[in-house]
Amino acid sequence: MVIVLGIIALLLGGAIAVVGPKILNSAKYTRVKGDFATLRAAVMSYRNIGGYYPTTQQGLKALIDKPTSTPIPQMWERSFSTIPVDPWGNEYGYKYPGTKDKSEFEIISKGPDGIEGTPDDISSQALQ
Repeated sequence: MVIVLGIIALLLGGAIAVVGPKILNSAKYTRVKGDFATLRAAVMSYRNIGGYYPTTQQGLKALIDKPTSTPIPQMWERSFSTIPVDPWGNEYGYKYPGTKDKSEFEIISKGPDGIEGTPDDISSQALQ
């Protein structure tokens, strides 16, 4: 009986070692999707209130501090006290116009490697 329990424990430990990192990565990608939805709602609200999307230069910072460069929103409300960071601890990027759809903005995570412009980057436009 003890030998059977030992074998089961060994198998479970091996399965957790193999599957555990995949589950953790899956959770991080799910969090990025959630952050994209939250940031998207805030940028849409910014446009509805202020009349414009933030420019690439203004970026997501326009959601925490009223821009002083053009276009300056007609009306402005703070959306966040700080901009959330991605699950790997990096700031989200922002582009308007976006890379894929020029009529829309794009939110970007640098992905696990933390380097912009590499294949592991995650784009809000790719997830739509």
